[in-house]
Amino acid sequence: MTLSRRTIPDATTLQAFECVARHGSVTQAANELNLTQSAVSRQVKDLETQLGLLLFDRVRQRVVLSSDGQRLLPQVRKILQQTEEMMLRAMASAQSEHQLSIATLPTFGSRWLIPRLSDFATRYPGKSLNIESRSSPFDFEEEDFDIAIHYGQPVWARATCHFLCSEWIVPVASPAMLDGIGDEDLRHLRHRPLLHLATRPKLWAEWSLANDIELESPYRGNRFDQFAMIIEAAVAGLGYALVPRYLIEQELADGRLRIIIDRPMKTDNAYFLVLPEGRMKKPASLDFCNWMLGQVDDLDRAASGKFGLS
Repeated sequence: MTLSRRTIPDATTLQAFECVARHGSVTQAANELNLTQSAVSRQVKDLETQLGLLLFDRVRQRVVLSSDGQRLLPQVRKILQQTEEMMLRAMASAQSEHQLSIATLPTFGSRWLIPRLSDFATRYPGKSLNIESRSSPFDFEEEDFDIAIHYGQPVWARATCHFLCSEWIVPVASPAMLDGIGDEDLRHLRHRPLLHLATRPKLWAEWSLANDIELESPYRGNRFDQFAMIIEAAVAGLGYALVPRYLIEQELADGRLRIIIDRPMKTDNAYFLVLPEGRMKKPASLDFCNWMLGQVDDLDRAASGKFGLS
């Protein structure tokens, strides 16, 4: 069933309802909205009439959400938030040619991308970035991003994936855990506590098999749901970790982590820059992608090629 536009409440009515619900007071809601009490009361009453529901109960000097009002409130807040986001995007559209919205993996964004952004700002002055975290693929038609940074296979609906770089995993630990251990002494690995990424629980088993190292149990130890947590746990001395080398550049440089054995393992997946259909030739996107390719190591950069306008 399709509702007539006249039966759909406008944003000001929903705003009045949400404000009264938040304050539990028509008077405070009126003050916040810069309206009279009677105007706010009328908007709430109109909404109740449209819905055929009683949204508030009066308890002494306060108005309290009814059970129907409690069920409606989260949906109204979601609509108001979406409306606000729509307005902000529309207000920013005047500068759209110089703005980029980028979805990035959380740990990749905080540990690899953001520390390098000052270089991008220097090379491309006047460009502004909106960066948000996304852990898995999404629909570009529902989320307004120009670029996504993706780990996995080059598959994304209604978008094109461009190879950025491979992933090399290295075993690391805090210096305190490595005191008195020789660089190629593998025996100590067999009984040491291991740290695991919950979404990739086979990493230690795969690394030990690739390096012909026998571990007592490659699946034992603490588990975490992000590499950022594993890195902090390794720095704190909770165990040995297998992490992508690009994520621990600072920890290796300042000595908070050391590579246990210099035997990196290339994983089956890789990192990709993903551009949605219809926005693949946006100049700002191409500038950012070419800059990103210039930040990866020489071997991966040679394999990546270069983004062009053709």
